[in-house]
Amino acid sequence: MSEFRDRIDALAERARADRRAFDPPADPPDEERAIRYLREGVGDAVQVYVDARTGDFVPLDDAEMTRLERATNDWLELYARCHGREIDAEFTVRVVAETILDTRDVVDTAQLLTGVPAR
Repeated sequence: MSEFRDRIDALAERARADRRAFDPPADPPDEERAIRYLREGVGDAVQVYVDARTGDFVPLDDAEMTRLERATNDWLELYARCHGREIDAEFTVRVVAETILDTRDVVDTAQLLTGVPAR
């Protein structure tokens, strides 16, 4: 168990709550909500991962990584649903973090990884 457990648990609970509360937009896309899932969800999850991997390297245990990745993928799926698409996201948080570093933009990252919206 790492010092990041509480942050990861809070993110996992927020992602579950967002999934439960999700109501598909009547007329997709709902860009505002989609971007909120990316910035306040995916971005926060990636920040925990980066914080654990930089400075004093803190290993995350398997359970922490599983919850962090599930939360990240939940938000990417909700992002796609805001665009009227259903996807099964199975990205590692590392891949998401590296793509954000490459693109320097969480929205571009989501579009590249999910294919939503189509380019």
